[in-house]
Amino acid sequence: MLVAPKPPTEAARLATLRSLNILDTPPEERFDRLTRLARRLFGVPIALVSLIDENRQWFKSCIGLDVPETSRDVSFCAHAILHDDVLMIPDARIDTRFHDNPLVTGAPGIRFYAGHPLTVPNGSKLGTLCLIDTRPREFDGEERSLLRDLAHIAEQEIAAIELATVDDLTLIANRRGFEALARHALNICKRLDRRASLLFFDLDDFKRINDTFGHAEGDRALVAFADALRASLRASDVIGRLGGDEFVALLTDASDEEAAHALERLRAKLAAHNASATRGYEIRFSVGQTQFDPAQHASFFDLLIESDSKMYAHKAERKNAARH
Repeated sequence: MLVAPKPPTEAARLATLRSLNILDTPPEERFDRLTRLARRLFGVPIALVSLIDENRQWFKSCIGLDVPETSRDVSFCAHAILHDDVLMIPDARIDTRFHDNPLVTGAPGIRFYAGHPLTVPNGSKLGTLCLIDTRPREFDGEERSLLRDLAHIAEQEIAAIELATVDDLTLIANRRGFEALARHALNICKRLDRRASLLFFDLDDFKRINDTFGHAEGDRALVAFADALRASLRASDVIGRLGGDEFVALLTDASDEEAAHALERLRAKLAAHNASATRGYEIRFSVGQTQFDPAQHASFFDLLIESDSKMYAHKAERKNAARH
């Protein structure tokens, strides 16, 4: 048996999957309808919407199987997400990748497999819409095309979930998306005894930008700040817009010193933007920084509240300094 290698973009792929907050959720008619339709159209006993997590494949919809997940090591779908189009296995018994796979030699006795990767707008392949038969068979071009069409419908449904976790304006995580990712990241840090630091940002004098230059200009400022955050922080850091002019960033495996360096990069990036944009105002921010302490922060919200309080203290200090 050949275990599928991890995609080169595995970290980003898993982050995208978890930001959707879809794993281990109850069945939904919009996905079950697709798998029922696929099973009927293709005359197969099993049809799945399978999502590939770190060590397992979990079934968002499962028609014809009585288990909610299997190990990723034995997953056919883990191979399928390495492809851009339909992966078809006419007879798993004579395929060197799968002939001794326990899902072939035992229940459910897979012989035929066809899976199309489910790709979301950022390019991540999160899983598959797949068909399984207990007898060998082949697909012709028309059947492949039909499976593609059904997979694209499943992608649209997943994209609808993703839209609920992404801020429309800045295209970074919204409050819901950030909270889901941050909780997961903090759980990992707690389990592995790694450090984490939360930064809570509020733009200074943002109301004046809106009142003086208009809301369209205010939107440009928000987008510019989000872009500066992306450019200044690491790809592994979680950033989000909580709403209005409030932004957050969770830096995992980062000390206070590393967080301070990140803030220096952000200030330098914004200074360069302010110097080149010449739009009649400058983007500045107040920030509250809190180092994660599992003994003190029982939940993500404890960490968020403390950082929020520190941000307001920082803003007050800046205002007092400006008056003197």
